[in-house]
Amino acid sequence: MNNKKEQEREQLHKTIWKIANELRGSVDGWDFKQYVLGLLFYRFISEYIENYVNNNQRKFGIKDFQYRNISDEEALLGKSQILEEKGLFILPSELFCNIRKGADKNENLNVVISNIFNNIESSARGTASEEDVKGLFDDFTIDNKLGNTVDERNEKLVKLLNAIGDLNFGEYEENKIDLFGDAYEFLMTMYASSAGKSGGEFFTPQEVGELLARIVIMDKISVNKVYDPCCGSGGLLLKFAKILGKENVREGFYGQEINLTTYNLARINMFLHNINYNNFSIEREDTLIHPKHFDDEPFDAIVSNPPYSIKWTGKSNPLLINDERFAPAGVLAPQSKADLAFTMHMLSWLSPKGTAAIVEFPGVLYRGGAEQKIRQYMIDNNFVDAIIQLPPDLFFGTSIATCILVLKKNKSDNNILFVDATEECVRNTNKNKLSNENINNIINLLKDRKSQDNKSYLATYEEVKDNDYNISVNSYLKTNTEENNIDIEEVNKKLSEIVPRQHKIREELEEIIKELEADYHE
Repeated sequence: MNNKKEQEREQLHKTIWKIANELRGSVDGWDFKQYVLGLLFYRFISEYIENYVNNNQRKFGIKDFQYRNISDEEALLGKSQILEEKGLFILPSELFCNIRKGADKNENLNVVISNIFNNIESSARGTASEEDVKGLFDDFTIDNKLGNTVDERNEKLVKLLNAIGDLNFGEYEENKIDLFGDAYEFLMTMYASSAGKSGGEFFTPQEVGELLARIVIMDKISVNKVYDPCCGSGGLLLKFAKILGKENVREGFYGQEINLTTYNLARINMFLHNINYNNFSIEREDTLIHPKHFDDEPFDAIVSNPPYSIKWTGKSNPLLINDERFAPAGVLAPQSKADLAFTMHMLSWLSPKGTAAIVEFPGVLYRGGAEQKIRQYMIDNNFVDAIIQLPPDLFFGTSIATCILVLKKNKSDNNILFVDATEECVRNTNKNKLSNENINNIINLLKDRKSQDNKSYLATYEEVKDNDYNISVNSYLKTNTEENNIDIEEVNKKLSEIVPRQHKIREELEEIIKELEADYHE
């Protein structure tokens, strides 16, 4: 991308975030995102449909055709074709540009916009795209958060319509850098970072997504289909479209998400990145108990950042130990820690020639009990390709240093590569970030697949087995934070000296306070 385009994009991002903050007033940013993202999506699909119809008519020689200027009755004649091609339909009178024109004089604006969103959704009813469009606007509820009276709410909606309408996305056909989708991703990043833990759970930082996708892609120029069983807002799946080009994800994008709001964000994200309804399948349900893509597996490319150490039903459901996804290990992940249940699910659905890259909570790499038995199954069957220790403080809502587990079913050796990437980061405001150079360095270590001082270690199967199937990176590589040997006995000795000293100081302080109080009362 040239510098001019990059500068334009950065300016657009600054503008959209400024608008979002200025207009929200007293509304919490996390709540206000539904209005900004909802209206951004409304503008996008209006232009998406309008440009499709305009281009079709111009092919037939009607050079000055403008969908926005024709009657709704005339537009309805082409409804079935538009639905078949694009998955949703919007009347000319209900296009973003036409609603914006008279918005400031429309006393019923809040009702009009709600009705339009219902109409867009119901347009797909009974068609192939019904499931992909159903409930897309469920979170866009015009309530008291936006203002105490109808007039206040309408006033804010007018300002939002104008602000989003004024954003310069350039000519639709010339938009080579996916500005709509880019703006959406930027907003998601900003909302996730400002919302802390509550917002960060659904969103993996883009550069981590880039690393995961590149681990899976390596030197491939295309993949059959991409899958994420905990897809959040869909960003990890879309990295493949950005890196390979969406036409090179030949059979589409598959994801499952349990949270309703996030599930809607993921589907909107697909449309905003111009992934057509027939090229994605995002489903809502608990992946571990009700997986939705049994008919679509196996997958060549799997990426995921599952929730860390959440509870699941585990052994309290007697059917799960016989589930073909979990049964091979002979044991279920602990009920208090579902991490390796997600891992086994992904391993089960990985194709014989595929790669999975999964962000893991570090404990799953060394804890005993059922988790150790699951690791033993994966290692004895030679599915573990590499473990990458990431820097701390990369993710929203947590500062913990996570790891990436790389799984394959077609390894050419039975070794495991351990990579210490704890230093591969740059400090960006209040979080660490992976630069392009950091990502390239990690990828090169994976490609070289050999031991390098303080960076990587290629362990044999026997070494890992002799280490009780512990696959934490610092068991094989001395991480930079652990260069000095720690003498536990010496530490305990010092602690035993410090505790009585603290006690003595506390007693002396209490005596001083008593004396001061006595002096004060005299």
